[in-house]
Amino acid sequence: MDKLNILIAASEVVPFAKSGGLADVAGALPKALRALGHDVRVVMPRYYIVDREKYGLRFMEGGLGVPMGIMGEEWAGVYEGVMSGTDVPVYFIDHEGFFGRGGLYDENGFSYTDNDNRFIFFSRAVMQLAKKLRFHPDVIHANDWHTASIPMMLNVQYAFDDDFAYTGSLLTIHNLQHQGHFYKGAMDILDIGWSHFNADEVEEFDGINLLKGGIVHADAISTVSRRYAQEIRTSEFGWGLERLIDGYSYKLHGILNGVDYDEWSPAHDPFIAETFDTDSMDGKRVCKSALQYAFGLPERDDVPLIGLVGRLVEQKGIELLVHSIHALMHMELQIVLLGAGEKWAEHFFSDIAGRYPEKFRCYIGYRNDLAHQIEAGCDLFLMPSLFEPCGLNQIYSLRYGTLPIVRATGGLDDTIENYANDSTHGTGFKFYDATPNALINTVGWAIYTWYNDPHGFETMQRNAMEKRFDWHHAALEYEALYYRIKAGRRGE
Repeated sequence: MDKLNILIAASEVVPFAKSGGLADVAGALPKALRALGHDVRVVMPRYYIVDREKYGLRFMEGGLGVPMGIMGEEWAGVYEGVMSGTDVPVYFIDHEGFFGRGGLYDENGFSYTDNDNRFIFFSRAVMQLAKKLRFHPDVIHANDWHTASIPMMLNVQYAFDDDFAYTGSLLTIHNLQHQGHFYKGAMDILDIGWSHFNADEVEEFDGINLLKGGIVHADAISTVSRRYAQEIRTSEFGWGLERLIDGYSYKLHGILNGVDYDEWSPAHDPFIAETFDTDSMDGKRVCKSALQYAFGLPERDDVPLIGLVGRLVEQKGIELLVHSIHALMHMELQIVLLGAGEKWAEHFFSDIAGRYPEKFRCYIGYRNDLAHQIEAGCDLFLMPSLFEPCGLNQIYSLRYGTLPIVRATGGLDDTIENYANDSTHGTGFKFYDATPNALINTVGWAIYTWYNDPHGFETMQRNAMEKRFDWHHAALEYEALYYRIKAGRRGE
């Protein structure tokens, strides 16, 4: 088949800027698509945390005019770089007023009040950049609310523009909780016409919902796991958009994220005390001892060690853990936690570490080396998320033989096979109810298995380590979806 022209627009991209999983996808998917032979370009804002010298960014000659409705035309600069180790171009939209700040979306816990203008500007700049480059995308791949304006713009302002005559759009939802709700006056900046300010398109509660408008106008919608694509059609996970999404389910697709096994593999991880793999697991015991030492826990090989890495926020099920922690501390186990988030949670877990110094330790913040060491050194990994569009840590854990204990939601349910007590099948332990009792009982089940069925536990570890969720397979699914979008736009 003909190779595709693909333009990926994202508000954050690894390694340049990251606040969550969106950046991981936007950093890895283009490389995998390029390996399939497609012409892939990536566009993101040039936040001032993006170091031009470090990444060898080059300034593109000539300014970029960006129409902004009643604000008139804004002008932007464009920097060009490449994805590390590839020839995939990355274009950075430079505008000091919108992106010359200390954060991506917020600062000191407060969202920027002009986020609507910032990302409407960015979305329009993506379109204008394609024209400047004379790049004619078969598909523009938008991500989350920040670029959800693009499908609307494509269908309205650029509907009769020859540069986009056959361009289709895909909108990927990485987390439906965040939708881009703003004052309705932003319609005059979005500039698609007030006729589109209606309950069937962009209007919601007399304001605008950018993600809603993108869902309506995109040629296709995707989520980052198959299970999440089904969940967002329900009231429990739909965040008020479940009826809309269910109505557009014919264009909804779930594609599970991949992970970068070049970075996350115990066979060649530079951050861990000793490497290991399925053919020799001795190194994992060394990693466990080193992790216990690093956290100040007793170096015991006769007790299961459970790890947690993640944001200390409601979505991650942190309140379930809070209400379970004292019961867990009465079990024969150790727990290490790496993360930051809600201040009350940071203080709570610091206090627990003081109360149970031989069983619980935490590091408030984030360190990449420590995240790798937790994956390698723990026996089990806990993810009690209330919802999880995809999740990555459970997939990293599988590769390191660190069996996940997860709530069966979203990507966690898709990637983890539940342990069966009467067999050696399974790659982890699942619970279904978002209750402290369900969490406590499942942790109890996991550590009972560790103590009483070491052969079954080790077999599960090897099962887990042999699983692969790589970006090549995810890219093939995206490729098939892009071809469907292209055919639909061309009436084929």
